[in-house]
Amino acid sequence: MAIDTVPPLIAAQLSYLVSHCPFSVKVEQMWSGSKNHTSMDRFTLIVPYCLDVVRWDVIYNAMYPLAGPDVIFRPEDEEFQSYLVTTAAIRNSLVTWNSRDPTKLMSLIVELREAYVAYQKKRIGEVDDVRLKFEISTIIMREGIEMYMSKDSEKPEEVKFAVPLRDLDLNKLVAGYTWRYPQKIHLQVIFPIGKKAQPPRLKLISTSELKALFSIDDFRLPPWLDGMCMAEYLPSLEEMLVSQIKDALSSIETRKRFITALAPLFGRPIEVDSIFCRRATFLASTASFAFLVHFSLPLHFPKQKPTMVLQSSQHLNPQGVPLKSPVLADFPWSPRWDPSEMADRIFDFIADEALNFKKFCSNNQL
Repeated sequence: MAIDTVPPLIAAQLSYLVSHCPFSVKVEQMWSGSKNHTSMDRFTLIVPYCLDVVRWDVIYNAMYPLAGPDVIFRPEDEEFQSYLVTTAAIRNSLVTWNSRDPTKLMSLIVELREAYVAYQKKRIGEVDDVRLKFEISTIIMREGIEMYMSKDSEKPEEVKFAVPLRDLDLNKLVAGYTWRYPQKIHLQVIFPIGKKAQPPRLKLISTSELKALFSIDDFRLPPWLDGMCMAEYLPSLEEMLVSQIKDALSSIETRKRFITALAPLFGRPIEVDSIFCRRATFLASTASFAFLVHFSLPLHFPKQKPTMVLQSSQHLNPQGVPLKSPVLADFPWSPRWDPSEMADRIFDFIADEALNFKKFCSNNQL
């Protein structure tokens, strides 16, 4: 959809929202409210909440560009609209609305989200469930907790908590890397309503960018013991998590030393991931045959060995793409070797493998 179909004042506010919002907001769709469909003045926003998303329709009127927008909520949040009427949650943004100020839409969405957090907290606090009330009372002082009560006629009611884990200043962990948004790890805790004996469902969730440093999927959650509450569970979880993230940071340094050890044998890398040290590419040759060596280093290096792909600089397939070898992983390896020995063993392996790769390329070249 062409951006020039969006009225300039609306486009400026929408652009500022997407670029500067403190949380990641996305535009799902845009459409026009006029009969001739000349101006796209309405859109659906995807707003992150409680490790999920909510969808809000923002309705401008291109015929009256100086007027503020309306916000339409989904049917399941009909009570939220009633809640807003009785609060002053968005009064400031609407009273001082200025269509020529590109920051106003962002201010409105941020205030609405804060109101939504308060609305869900109030709604869940009114649920008649002793265990739920106790859980809330033990963690109410934790900053950043979000909660959500599902409304699905086909499933039992349950309450979902998103608990940010503390003592992890993740944005400062990796030297030289600037994250756009705050990097966080949350514990998702889902309690069924009215079932005191049933333990909650637990899941660890991180921001997607953090996967370049640490794999949440590989982390084993400690067991939830009978009679346990979140206030008892969280400290041991945070301690385990801090320890494993320190190991992940140590692995970056080990990968960096390994790549550095390859340089005296292959020469300087022509491409390298200098932050997380997960990839490096070197130019190699044997006799008159030149080829690239692409290294991929796993998160759990050196416990897990790297893999390699060879790419010819001289042979193309029928589509004109340089020929590559299959992924190479069957070579001598021990995580106990120092980086220089790892590099020496790999160099010897590639020296032998290059002959096989050259023959493969000669048989399959254009």
